[in-house]
Amino acid sequence: MTADSSSQTRLLQVLDEAGMDRTIARMVAEIVERDGGDVMLVGIHTRGVPLAARLARAIEGTAGRKVALGRLDIALYRDDVGPWRPAHQQPVLKETVLPGPIDDRIVYLVDDVLFTGRTIRAALDSLVDYGRPRAVRLAVLVDRGHRELPIAADVVGRVLDTTATEDVQVRFAEVDGEDGVWIGREAGDGG
Repeated sequence: MTADSSSQTRLLQVLDEAGMDRTIARMVAEIVERDGGDVMLVGIHTRGVPLAARLARAIEGTAGRKVALGRLDIALYRDDVGPWRPAHQQPVLKETVLPGPIDDRIVYLVDDVLFTGRTIRAALDSLVDYGRPRAVRLAVLVDRGHRELPIAADVVGRVLDTTATEDVQVRFAEVDGEDGVWIGREAGDGG
């Protein structure tokens, strides 16, 4: 394990840049096989956005067609936000941009990590405010388990066996300056 010098968290890298590229290529193959690339990809802020952009570029290269690409802010749909929270814990709103109507489209919600399912529930609530897709599918880079809601991904890059207290960090160069996936736990955590 490697230690993160900025905190007392021990980090184990499970995907490096090349591993992420291979994982994304497999995800693309699965999306193209299932839907032929005629899809709309909607990244969930924050790290679902660069993942959706990478998937879209790769699908365009594989399927030879332009992929509709958008981004979705779910901040106001989260179930852990409300007037009972201090102001400094209130969400920072980001822009939702959809490339056109979602009615009768196959829409892939794209996110970096699937954990409890609450983010995806919020994304579904937000998405239906914009229309009625023919189908909504879910593509995630990492499925770490520990679901609290009955939500499952249609396309999964990597399944990680984690404990509920471990932290899964996905980093994208576009947001974080580097690519990779790490599992971390507090240094005092006995596992």
